[in-house]
Amino acid sequence: MKTAVLGAGTIIPDFLEASARIEELEIYALFGQENDLPRMKEFQQQYGISEIYHDYDRLLADPKVEVVYVALPNHLHFMFAKKAAKSGKHVIVEKPFASTYRQAKELIETAREHHVMIFEAISNQYMPNYMRTKELMKELGDVKIVQMNYSQYSRRYDLFKEGTVLPVFDPKKSGGALMDLNVYNIHYITGLFGKPDKVHYIANMERGIDTSGILTLEYPSFQCVSVGAKDCKAPVSINIQGDKGFIHSDMPANAYDSFLFGHNDGRTREFALNEGMPRLYYELKVFARMVSSGNYEEAGEYNRHTLMVMEILDEARRQVNIEC
Repeated sequence: MKTAVLGAGTIIPDFLEASARIEELEIYALFGQENDLPRMKEFQQQYGISEIYHDYDRLLADPKVEVVYVALPNHLHFMFAKKAAKSGKHVIVEKPFASTYRQAKELIETAREHHVMIFEAISNQYMPNYMRTKELMKELGDVKIVQMNYSQYSRRYDLFKEGTVLPVFDPKKSGGALMDLNVYNIHYITGLFGKPDKVHYIANMERGIDTSGILTLEYPSFQCVSVGAKDCKAPVSINIQGDKGFIHSDMPANAYDSFLFGHNDGRTREFALNEGMPRLYYELKVFARMVSSGNYEEAGEYNRHTLMVMEILDEARRQVNIEC
């Protein structure tokens, strides 16, 4: 499947490295602004990419393009993904899938109307370590506490404090710690436990955006606390505590390269099942398989998961008065 990559940001090298290992995917074109050209030329030479586009309509008119990967700033996901789907291209969208639940629902409906697949690129859902975690949940007994922390001090925060507002800290561009980092935690949690009964969000707000925050998800029999921060840092962690055992990882939720499973009697087992593959490899492998096999039912299941996460994001931002 000939794939066009939109964007030239920090995620692009990861995508190119992972896709190079997927037999069904061929990176055929790059799209970006003219000031991105030097970086795009480097990618083109390194990965043997045929085309570079600055005009999106021309890219979509290219009949060779079968898949579009949207890795643009968050607020642009909806517009570019919708246009690709309406042009009959399958679409991979970086997290967060869209700016709002309403936009996400419209994207999925548009893809369905035009008989293409649309897919959120959220790495942890497809990793062997995460699949094994799901299998081990029954051994934890009754889950009591879930705690996750993904804090990563952003160099862009220094600029933000000086008055330069880049998209990641711009409320009008779907920025903030929740959308950038805590979204990974939400996917991880809801992939295991489904939709929570209640959502609470308390955030450190600066100039209308959450630079860090604490998200609490209430489930019928346990509580979950999820921290995301871009204005401070601490060791990342994942902890799931049951009355018979626990799961612990020092890895962020978007990488999840290893974890420890422990019983209350002191026995522990370590797992590192991702085999050193690039962190985007498994999500792209699943996408390529679904498209190749025409498995729209499976794609629909992943879309429903995305909509559940978007509902949580909408509600959390509503509680701290971030415009959606």
